[in-house]
Amino acid sequence: MGTITIVGLGPGAVGHLSLETMGLLKNCAQVILRTAVHPTVAELEKQNVKFTSCDDLYEKAASFEEVYDSVVERVLAAAQNGDVVYAVPGSPLVAEKTVVLMRTAAKAQGVKLVIKPSMSFLDLAYVELGIDPIAGLQIIDAQDFAEIASAGQHPLMITQVYSQMVAGDLKIALMDVLPDEYEIYFLRNLGLPDEECRPIKLFELDRQPNIDHLTSAYVPPMPEGAEDTVFENVDDAEAVPGIITFAEEGEEEGYAEDFLPEAGFDDFDIQPLADVMRTLREPDGCPWDREQTHKSIRSNMIEEVYEYLEAVDADDVDGMREELGDLLMQVVFHARMAQEAGRFDLQDVIDEVVDKLIRRHPHVFGDTHVDNSDDVLVNWEAIKKQEKQERKHVLDGVSQGLPALLRAYKLQSKAAKVGFDWQDSASVWAKVQEELGELQEALQAGDKAAAESELGDVLFAVVNYARHNGIEPEVALDGTNNRFASRFNYVEEQVEASGKTWQDFTLNELDEFWNQAKELERKSDL
Repeated sequence: MGTITIVGLGPGAVGHLSLETMGLLKNCAQVILRTAVHPTVAELEKQNVKFTSCDDLYEKAASFEEVYDSVVERVLAAAQNGDVVYAVPGSPLVAEKTVVLMRTAAKAQGVKLVIKPSMSFLDLAYVELGIDPIAGLQIIDAQDFAEIASAGQHPLMITQVYSQMVAGDLKIALMDVLPDEYEIYFLRNLGLPDEECRPIKLFELDRQPNIDHLTSAYVPPMPEGAEDTVFENVDDAEAVPGIITFAEEGEEEGYAEDFLPEAGFDDFDIQPLADVMRTLREPDGCPWDREQTHKSIRSNMIEEVYEYLEAVDADDVDGMREELGDLLMQVVFHARMAQEAGRFDLQDVIDEVVDKLIRRHPHVFGDTHVDNSDDVLVNWEAIKKQEKQERKHVLDGVSQGLPALLRAYKLQSKAAKVGFDWQDSASVWAKVQEELGELQEALQAGDKAAAESELGDVLFAVVNYARHNGIEPEVALDGTNNRFASRFNYVEEQVEASGKTWQDFTLNELDEFWNQAKELERKSDL
């Protein structure tokens, strides 16, 4: 019966392989590698180290549990014929399941087992990340989903992220407890010339190139206090600093105002507007206002929003004040109709948004600490995720009432967060060209219904291309609309100033006025 000596091949670079380990590998007749897929193996071959690997077991087994059990059996069987050196990637004592199993099996069979210290990728990761493991670092396997549930509460190193499929499963599990845009670190090939240690958004994890057996992920803890906002359900909110809660029956109820300074803010009175709207809706009020419903004035709300945005774009202060008033009137109008139906009233609307703002700003109204606006967004998304637990599907939360371009943009952004997206903008541009071709075919065939569908596909693809290039299509098209209106108004002014009619001008002459308008725009922008 021989002795099993377990050594580590280090994180990757040959220089991290100890002299003792190299000596053991060279001088043992039976060397078994868990896998030959490791950067140091090429050096072992140069040094004429004779070895076998267990890579064939990965192809035969139906699960990793079967692979690990088979590896242990193979090494123990070899020990029946003499000493064995069993080599694993990294360190034998860091995230190496076969070593755990082998220690138990060797003890049960009376086989002597020795484990030699080796450098782990963790030693390099500590340096790259600037972290101290004494702060509570937890190290887990990418498929240890039970432990993933505590992500964000402490430093978490996740190993064995060896494929895009594993990375995708890991991402989905992490997104159950962390915001989609939470910043994590992608680690790969540490210690090698092409090493990677860079921050990425959580939803981008499985979209990284070159994910392989030397890939890991590091999930930093949430900013101090932020983890308290990620409660299991809304009822847990009462334990979180800065969260508004409501009293049980018989208890004194706390209000949002309790969290606000007693002085320092102006007092604004919305009651006169509420009184006017109530009068308009009463039996002897305005017939038109009394006839309206939530749906009948739906378009009015959208129109007022766009009129306000137009005033903002024009830096029209008077217009902004007027349009904000019109928007506020719409809010009061809808609240009044809801009150008449016994659903809610204006005070409910105000209380809910105040509570929400306080609840989502625990760094202001509670004890949570943040260092910058990125931390604020992390907190906001984490709290929002807990508040919106009824949203079970990826695309939930994208309103059907949004303008079509904006809705397309948001739908694509949501889908992209779970990896359903083109890898680069060049692929998206090719899709735009493809959809344009299909539109042309439908038009040439005289199929109006198909052409309408294909035009929708073209617009959707263009929105996707804009998103990939950091452009918001709704804003872009709105800017074009405004430029068109401004230039057309200039053309109209020139026609009127000439004393002629539109029909007196050729298209080329009108185009000349258009070009003059563009030139005036260019000069005003200088």
